[in-house]
Parts: sequence; structure tokens; C-alpha cells
Amino acid sequence: MSAGRIVIVGASLAGLRAAEALRDEGFTGELTLIGDEPHEPYDRPPLSKAVLTGWLPGDHTVLPRLRDIDARWLLGTAATGLDVPGREVTLADGRRVPYDRLLIATGTRARPWPESSGGGLHGVHLLRGRDDADRLRTELLAGPHRVLVVGAGFTGGEVASSCRDLGLAVTVTQRGAAPLASALGGVVGHAAAGWYRDAGVDLRLNTTVQVLEGDSRRRLRRAVLSDGSTVDAEVAVVATGAVANTEWLAHSGLATDDRGVTCDATCRVRAADGTVVPDVFAAGDVARWPHPRYPGQLLRLDHWDNAVSQARTAAHNMTHDPLDHRLHQPLPAFWSNQFGVNCKSVGLPAIADQVVVTQGSLDRRRFVAAYGHAGRLVAAVAVNSPRVLDGYAALIEAGAPFPPVLNAPDGPAQPTPVDAGFPHRAHAEGRTTGQLVPTAHT
Repeated sequence: MSAGRIVIVGASLAGLRAAEALRDEGFTGELTLIGDEPHEPYDRPPLSKAVLTGWLPGDHTVLPRLRDIDARWLLGTAATGLDVPGREVTLADGRRVPYDRLLIATGTRARPWPESSGGGLHGVHLLRGRDDADRLRTELLAGPHRVLVVGAGFTGGEVASSCRDLGLAVTVTQRGAAPLASALGGVVGHAAAGWYRDAGVDLRLNTTVQVLEGDSRRRLRRAVLSDGSTVDAEVAVVATGAVANTEWLAHSGLATDDRGVTCDATCRVRAADGTVVPDVFAAGDVARWPHPRYPGQLLRLDHWDNAVSQARTAAHNMTHDPLDHRLHQPLPAFWSNQFGVNCKSVGLPAIADQVVVTQGSLDRRRFVAAYGHAGRLVAAVAVNSPRVLDGYAALIEAGAPFPPVLNAPDGPAQPTPVDAGFPHRAHAEGRTTGQLVPTAHT
């Protein structure tokens, strides 16, 4: 399978690393990358941190090229359709791009704010791409008297942290009882609330934004909240989750929806009837697949590490006979930096039913929390203690019992597991959960 035509739709991290891996695997045929943005592939994690604070210009986030991929680049034109029987991708400008094998790596986009509720006002921002970061950075440099951040997940927290680093007043609204609760549970979430407040953030929990209001020039002026109060703000950043970029596949016959593209454990895409579609694969944020370590789940991981490793798995399987295909089964991992706190995770916290602090203490902002499900260790989260996670990862891989017996010198004398405190567990399909969609973006 070293010759022929391979098309990659999605020219970001997963697409670029897949292209490099294809060449490493010996593919010598025609390689085409299609991207809706005009930019070369760039790194997204710095956007909410280094770019917003001015440490790094947006055009300095271009991903390094690990090798020459000898590819044709079709940038600035989105894919709008896929003809699976005819093996063609249709572009927005009407061109048709034929393929022998296809990799879908179109990722996700930020969930928009409704136009009817103020989404079209000047000063209302999403943060997903480089252009988003540049526009928001320009507005922050103008010194708004207050920034409103809608949502206290990872992106929302990082944006709020960057705004405080710039000396800006920030209000954050969060539908649930704690920041990060949907990804890390209530125990760590309540600790995170302290990070916000100690940084001077006006944190409004159990609160939603009902409508964003503007002036006669359609410039954002205030937000009306669910408790009847208002917040005056000139800039708002909507950080309420991600939607998979699958609309272009609507009439393709593939198993897709706004949660992603359904694959098997080897990254081969499934049709709507559940059968595997020959020569069509998916990787990165857009892919949903069954992880062998977490049976009964379909995972979509909006994580940097997963985009890279899944791209490599897909590239290997695209260039090898099915008998030599590899399963995609790395242990999920992600990190986030906000309010001077480094938070790193391995495994899948959001499936846990219990959590226990095994090292350090929550109030000192240096701790490790271990997560268990049905008596088995499934994840660990380290706050300002990143080096210890390798040991926890080994225990998770080994299927260690929960709670783990560590005898750590900085551990509690009597570790006491408590309910993990994940909200809306009945709806756990959705940056971490029957689809499980962990949505940390770093």
C-alpha cells in the first residue's frame, strides 16, 4: 500500500503528523492536505495562554515540520462533501479531489453563542483558531473595564487566567457548582474555585447567561444572568464546549453527528449501518472510537497527545494490510496551566464513581487525586506535581485496584474515597464523557 492517492481533510496537528507518519511508513504516492484555514498547521494550546498574554505572536505558533512530506496543500478552502462510492472530496470552490484512501481529521470548533441572544454583538468572541486569538488579543489590549467568560472549563479557565495576568477585571459564569467539574469532578472542581477567587476572579457558580445585550452600535455592554443580576462587560468569551466539524459529511453515509465520526479501534470509519467503510479513516478531535481499556464507551479526546498518537496509528493502518493493523489504545493524558497552577491528568477521570486524595493536600495546591470505577483505578490528576504521574499511569495500565495502596510519605494516614462528584452523570456522553468526550484541549 505504498502507492496511490491519499487525501487528508484537516490541515492541523493530526493532519500534519499523519502526513509525516505516512511518509515514515513508506507511502510514496500522491499526498494532499485540505484545510479550511489559510494558515499552515499551527499549535492551538498556546492560543489561550501565550498568545492572549502577548508572550507569543499568533504567527509564531506554526507547528515544526518533522520531515519533508512532499504534499500538495489546498488551504483556505473547506471540504463541503464526500462521495464515498466515487472516492471524491468536494471543496467549497467546486473542485473535486479524488482519493484512494482518505483520512478525516477536521477536528472541532467552539460551540457558538446564539445570534438571538447576542452572539453577533461586537466584543463577543469564541476561541478556537489563530484568527480568533488574534482578534481577542486586540480587544484585550484596548483595556476593557471587564471581561466576561462564559464557562469554567479548561478553555474558560485559561482565558480568565490570561486576562488576570493582563490586569483585567474578569467575571466567569459556570452552569455547575464548580469549575472543571464535568472533566475532573466536584472534589477537584471545588479546589479549582479557590484558584479563581484567589486570583481575583468574580466567579458566579450555578449561574448561566440568559442574554448578551449591546448598545445602538451593536457593541456588547452587559450580560443578563439567570439569577436576575447583570454584569457590565465590553468583551465576552464564550467557552461552552466544542462541536465536531462533521457537517460536510452529512450525506456521505458515514456514522457521524456533531459529536464526531464513529470509528473502530483501528481508526477505520464506520458507515451509518455500523459496517466498516473501506479505505476511510479518522484521527484527532473529530474521531470517536472504542478504547480497549474502557469497554462500552466511545471516546472523543480533544487532547494534543491523542491527536499525535492517533495520527500515527491511522497512518500505519492506512499503509498496511488489515491483518497488520494496530489498535489505538494509548492512555489518555492532558494538561492545563491556569492561575499559576499546573494540572495534569492520565486516564479517564469522568468515568469514575469515587475519588481520593493520595498525596499532598487540596488547600496547598499541590496534590494528586486518584479516581476509581467499580473498584479499579481509572485515572489520576496531579496539581503542581506532574512528575509523579508516570507511576499512576503504570498502575492504571496494570488494572490496579482502587483505592491504590501507595504508602506515599506525603499521603494521608487514612485515605478515604468519596463520591467523585461528576454532574449530570446520566448524560455522560459528552472535554470528558457512552460517547465519552474528554474536552481538555491541551
